[in-house]
Amino acid sequence: MAAPLATDATGRLLPPQLPPARLFVDGRWRDGAGLDEVPNPATGQLLGKAPVGSVPDAVDAVAAARRAFDEGPWPQLRPRDRAARLAAFADALQRRAPNLVSLVVAEAGSTIGAALSHQVTLPLQHLEWWVEQAGRDRTEAVPPRVSVRSDGSSWLGSSVVRHPPVGVVAAVTPFNFPFFLNVWKVGPALAAGNTVVLKPSPFTPFSALVLAEAAEEAELPAGVLNVVTGGPDVGRHLTTDPAVDMVTFTGSDVVGAAIMGQAAPTLKRVLLELGGKSALIVRADADLDLAAATGAHHLTFQAGQGCALCTRHLVHASVVPEYTERLVARLRAVVVGDPADPATGMGPLIRPAAQERVQRYVDAAWDRGADVLTGGRAPAGEGGGWFYEPTLLGGLDNSWPVAREEIFGPVGVVIPVADDDEAVRVANDSPYGLSGAVFSADAGAAHELACRLRTGEVNLNGGAGVMSPEAPFGGFKRSGLGRELGEAGLLEYCQTQTIKFHAG
Repeated sequence: MAAPLATDATGRLLPPQLPPARLFVDGRWRDGAGLDEVPNPATGQLLGKAPVGSVPDAVDAVAAARRAFDEGPWPQLRPRDRAARLAAFADALQRRAPNLVSLVVAEAGSTIGAALSHQVTLPLQHLEWWVEQAGRDRTEAVPPRVSVRSDGSSWLGSSVVRHPPVGVVAAVTPFNFPFFLNVWKVGPALAAGNTVVLKPSPFTPFSALVLAEAAEEAELPAGVLNVVTGGPDVGRHLTTDPAVDMVTFTGSDVVGAAIMGQAAPTLKRVLLELGGKSALIVRADADLDLAAATGAHHLTFQAGQGCALCTRHLVHASVVPEYTERLVARLRAVVVGDPADPATGMGPLIRPAAQERVQRYVDAAWDRGADVLTGGRAPAGEGGGWFYEPTLLGGLDNSWPVAREEIFGPVGVVIPVADDDEAVRVANDSPYGLSGAVFSADAGAAHELACRLRTGEVNLNGGAGVMSPEAPFGGFKRSGLGRELGEAGLLEYCQTQTIKFHAG
């Protein structure tokens, strides 16, 4: 069920109600070290003031989470009791869904459609699944075995395997899907019995503080969920504090590598969902209209600020002109502008630096001789927002920086390939391996091609249509370590303990 909209009498989206401009530590609201002005990326105007956390705030939050795990009831609750508390948390968030949609539009620049579907409704649906999983007893029985003692008598023995929680989890999240990714980390961590310190991006702090509101309303035990904002110094403390048992991070591969280094001296568990430069492969027999529609969606969804979006389009040489014509037409039809307007198809980039970064990549490709097939600049007349036109580049190969590096903006490249073998070679010639797509009228051939790709997921002819909470998500190579979603994702937040016994 989609989240409803909060609109005025004319049907226009209402401005969001912001959570308290305070941190949430040990079950209580507290002032931070100061306040930071957070702009609306579509207008450049002030959205609101958010608390700025400090290292002492992070120290207190970790201590609260440590006490809640070591001395509190949360990790020791029966699965059904923990599920009931988590269900109350989920209900509290569900009641806030209309405001969350308005908040994600204003805070992250998401269009209304994307906010309704992917940014808010989908994580709430996934949270329902984690509530169900929290109620399961995952103790597994090992088949008994008979051993023979030295005196010839027998020994009947067996074991049980438990999956207790890891402990204190530090969750560090980015700006592009703030509520979505906060729930993706907090949901399974709490379901497994861990306690959490959540640090959101300074660009999108409000979505995380809404989780704190819900935790307070649901009466989660003090210290089970803590929310601390702040900059790199706060993040560095969370990744180095010996009292933190695990770090889960979504963001760039460069920051992910730094976090691995920071976590190494204390041997923390690390779960990383990092960057991508995913390939969309179009075979000669593909439905070009479907492929182009999907390709345009990948270049414009959340203004291209998504790690799993396919930005390298590897197209059989015989259909490159037809595919490019269709894709360019779709990109030019996208309405770029105010994400609070239902007619808008793509909103802004998050900050001026992101806009400037995208322009640098496009300019460098243009200077080297690439063809700018459409776009290539910031649109005129968009007020103070940080917009960029959907952009498609041709006349290049897979060795160019624009084809190898994650741009995090609405920019894609079309690269001709001669056959499936070349498509696989080019797709796999990347430091990343997060997602991918194959379009073909031959489902069997598409599946065989997908099995050759070194990437965490592949969508055939548009994929399953829904992001199932039971399907694991994660990457190969520099796209990360571990998995989110599914049984595999939940077990990332668990230890494995074997208890052995004998019958006599």
